[in-house]
Amino acid sequence: MTTTLTPAHSVQTLRAMHVPNERDIMLAKHLTRLFKVDKQGNTTPVPTRYAAGKETRGIVLVEAAGGGKTTSIRKVLADAPFLKENPETGQPRYLEIQVPNPATLKSVGLAILQATGMTGISERTTAWEIWSVVRHRLGLMGITVLWLDEAQDLVMTQSANETENTLRMIKSLMQGDLAVIPILSGTQRLAEMTSFDPQVSRRFSKIVPPDLEHGVHDENLLGLIEGYCDEAELQADLPDDLSARLIRASRHRFGRAIETIINAIECALFDQSPRLSMEHFVEAWAMQEGCAPSANIFEANDWLSLPLDRDAEAYEEARTKRQRKKVERG
Repeated sequence: MTTTLTPAHSVQTLRAMHVPNERDIMLAKHLTRLFKVDKQGNTTPVPTRYAAGKETRGIVLVEAAGGGKTTSIRKVLADAPFLKENPETGQPRYLEIQVPNPATLKSVGLAILQATGMTGISERTTAWEIWSVVRHRLGLMGITVLWLDEAQDLVMTQSANETENTLRMIKSLMQGDLAVIPILSGTQRLAEMTSFDPQVSRRFSKIVPPDLEHGVHDENLLGLIEGYCDEAELQADLPDDLSARLIRASRHRFGRAIETIINAIECALFDQSPRLSMEHFVEAWAMQEGCAPSANIFEANDWLSLPLDRDAEAYEEARTKRQRKKVERG
């Protein structure tokens, strides 16, 4: 079949596709159990109450950067029929917030208000006053799920006291007549919240998706590549060790693997090649990593021993220290 689509349009189509995965299933289960059902067994938009009917529960999803958690959560929330349009507001019953960096009790509250369309808050307004308005605003809009993405910054860029206060404020949103269900998503540092306030932590179920593993996910990845190639009208002509190299190149993260696959297909399309080959993965990896051929996982013979992200940890630690200093200086 001959296509009239441009390479750019084909790649755009591939990037818009969502691949169902184990993370989606886990998240949907965790989410659905937090809502009441009606007499017919249908899930309603009314949160289930715990602790003698006084509070809701939440979800924490912890995964390394590039795993695909943000895409997965966004998809699951959008597909949940009980969270779709509130007839009273015309808006979904969930709200997505990216935690600001540096994160403070005040900045997080302001970010929530801004996402609801509320601006012009006086600089003299205290954090406690802001969060009081947050609670009222969420209730007014009929929001039942509050999703805070990049929530590791609640731990990474705040002082210990500030982190405790923010987590307790989130806990307060889970109580009372206007209680919501919070979802916190972020990298591994988010798991450290348990050391700040165990009382808050126990109110959240935890999701930690498994990494890609050699010998476990190879066949699924090859099937995924074939599916993408079919969509792009390409033939896959790949060596047996492609999936193993891909898992290593993606740092064992699902989202990164998909990104690399699409980048390689993009290279094939722009080359006007009828086939996706290892050379296109080599080219895509070089474009992404800016590495020499000897350090290219899809080209080097000793690819298993190549170091990855050697300086990333040190950089991240230095960035966190800088952000914490900003918070301390106010």
